Amino acid sequence: MNAYLRLMRLDKPIGIYLLLWPTLWALFLAADGWPSIELLIIFILGVALMRSAGCVINDYADRNIDKLIERTKNRPITSGEVTTGNALKLFIGLVGLAFLLVLLTNWLTVQLAFVALFLAMLYPFTKRWTHLPQFVLGLAFAMSVPMAFAATNNNVPVSAWWIFLATIIWTVIYDTMYAMSDREEDLKIGVKSTAILFAKYDKWIIGVLQISLLLTLIKISEIFNLAVFYDISLILSAFLMIYHQVLIKNREKTACFQAFLHNNYLGMVIFAGIALSFTA
Repeated sequence: MNAYLRLMRLDKPIGIYLLLWPTLWALFLAADGWPSIELLIIFILGVALMRSAGCVINDYADRNIDKLIERTKNRPITSGEVTTGNALKLFIGLVGLAFLLVLLTNWLTVQLAFVALFLAMLYPFTKRWTHLPQFVLGLAFAMSVPMAFAATNNNVPVSAWWIFLATIIWTVIYDTMYAMSDREEDLKIGVKSTAILFAKYDKWIIGVLQISLLLTLIKISEIFNLAVFYDISLILSAFLMIYHQVLIKNREKTACFQAFLHNNYLGMVIFAGIALSFTA
């Protein structure tokens, strides 16, 4: 059982948090306040299930690559603790449960869920043929945004796509930091990433993306007419981004991974600003 929990990364819930924050941003903004308890439960459980499913299919796709990387060589499939057949059965089971949750919403949300599933399954394989797997991951994570609007209002307005864009940019930022910690080994085995693509300009490009994210978040404030609490959260977010730049300054593996993990607080701060805007 422990091996299956590790396969779903339930021992490392950071991925759930990073996917959950944009989902909550979207739910609150779509509802123009606090969303229904029913939708909160559906989407929180859905995030946990789909993130777990994503980890399973990722490890299945990377089973021959993981054995070549020190950090991943002991993952359950690579180590032989879980067979590939059982991993696929687990993936199908998790996706099935997530689909049952989506059926509690509406047809538009169900349609968008199929797009989200396709992107989640595509992502693990993209690192073999493009240096932009982080962008594909961003698309997969960002699908929770139009799904949240569809489930809330049965439509996806233009305003929702600004949150979609912010989620993509943010995902590319933190997953590039993650990839920086694996860059040397990825180069040896031929795995592609934005960290490799950006090369010596990685910190500068991440900085540009951080500024782009802030500008996008400011636009979201204008569109949804958010209160001063959100403005405060953006100021705090800017300081967090500066701290992340400090962490990746020397491109040290552990520090880059720490910067990736610390992005959880950025998502949390932005969510707090949105939630407080509707309670003021």
